[in-house]
Amino acid sequence: MEAAGHCSTHLIRDRDAKFTAAFDEVFSATGITAIMTAPQAPKMNAIAERFVGSVRRECTDRILITSEHHLRVVLDQYVAHYNAGRSHQGDGMILRAPDDNPNVISFPAQTDQIRRKRVLGGLINEYEAAA
Repeated sequence: MEAAGHCSTHLIRDRDAKFTAAFDEVFSATGITAIMTAPQAPKMNAIAERFVGSVRRECTDRILITSEHHLRVVLDQYVAHYNAGRSHQGDGMILRAPDDNPNVISFPAQTDQIRRKRVLGGLINEYEAAA
């Protein structure tokens, strides 16, 4: 992996029996520590995979990243959008962002004016009623 410019230090994997000690040893020999997901959190890996898939589809597959600093700036903006501006479905959070107050029910505003907020230079747009 280092030949490709990657310097990974950890591998997160589930507790499936197909991952033997020999599997972990291959990574250990290259200095990568294998970390297993929590034993009673079966959705832990799926949630992480869903987030990574969203980041790739909605963000990094559409932007030419020029440096590590640029990647960090892009990911910071995307994470802010993901947690506050992007609606989610599931576990009782129907069309709410993770940072939304669960005790507040938002009603559509009675207005003809909609304001667009551009995120990541217009790659992503957030919409809200204009005041």
